[in-house]
Amino acid sequence: MALILPPPLAHALWAHAGREAPRECVGALGGHARDGEAEAVALYPLPNIASEPERTYLADPGHLLRALRAMEAGGLTLVALYHSHPLGPASPSPTDLRLAAYPVPYVIADLTTRTLAAYRLPGGEVVPIRAGG
Repeated sequence: MALILPPPLAHALWAHAGREAPRECVGALGGHARDGEAEAVALYPLPNIASEPERTYLADPGHLLRALRAMEAGGLTLVALYHSHPLGPASPSPTDLRLAAYPVPYVIADLTTRTLAAYRLPGGEVVPIRAGG
């Protein structure tokens, strides 16, 4: 599986991560999944309600539900979740592995190196990210 993340959505993801720093940001990507690829077409920033948002994330369940309903209304599905690691690295933390609940790629934005990486969690398999168009 590969994740196609068009440059405007990547830019919006980085902007969200930058606004939230030093807190971790969290959000969802809606789009279309087919033929072993998931193409993101919409970004849904979500409030991080974690008790220690500088170290972890927890998407507000009500906002996540609204984002999922908006995706469905627009003919989209959840193709990825994203969050930031303000101090790096762009790899899953033990908490990320433990809390993974959706069978979609998890995108991690490392603010120290400006690196985006995606993984299938909790297994940790790397998911290639392509810019698409």
